[in-house]
Amino acid sequence: MKSYGQYCSVAKTLDLVGDRWTLLIVRELLLRGPIRYTDLRGGLPGIATNLLADRLRALEAAGVVAREEPGPPIATTLFRLTPRGEELREALEALGRWGIPLMVPGPAAGDAFRAPWLAFPAEQFLADRRPDGPPVRIEVRTAEGAIVIESREGRIQTLPGTTEKPDAVLSGKSHAVLGLLTGRVDLPAAESMGLRCEGDRAVLRRLLPKPIATAPEPAPKLSS
Repeated sequence: MKSYGQYCSVAKTLDLVGDRWTLLIVRELLLRGPIRYTDLRGGLPGIATNLLADRLRALEAAGVVAREEPGPPIATTLFRLTPRGEELREALEALGRWGIPLMVPGPAAGDAFRAPWLAFPAEQFLADRRPDGPPVRIEVRTAEGAIVIESREGRIQTLPGTTEKPDAVLSGKSHAVLGLLTGRVDLPAAESMGLRCEGDRAVLRRLLPKPIATAPEPAPKLSS
């Protein structure tokens, strides 16, 4: 691992986690850990197995990642973040917020997607307008998988997979779902992008952010 050779906390941080794939490994462990090596690799499409092993060793040596050897019936090593590694959550969330405008055009050709990646925007952009109301669950389905968004006592959290009897179900392409969850588009606009909504729409209005107002496009100049 190369060093910037600077006595600066930003440079020292990048010395440790600035290599390609490192922060995405941390992302997966924040979203899904403790996790098996094979499942971790499945959440990192495009990474070579030897590179993943190298990055994990470096993160272990730095005290960011630790191994667990659970007993039966789990007969394989699990990887998890240490408390020091968990401290990177705020940095990852900030990077995720900053990058939302880069997602607006939709995925580029060949871009991979995994449903658990919706957890960060869901937990950051959604807010319960009735925190004293009954718990509610929204199931979000894409071609790549599903997550459940739950609000309980005003706290938004996400769960992997599906749930029985969700209050509402959103299904469609990843960019339509992401646009709705982050307030980039409203529900009618998301539906025009192919999003399907089933169940109680009042639940959606309770949790979804208000759509972001966009500046009108400038009028075309008239030729003289």
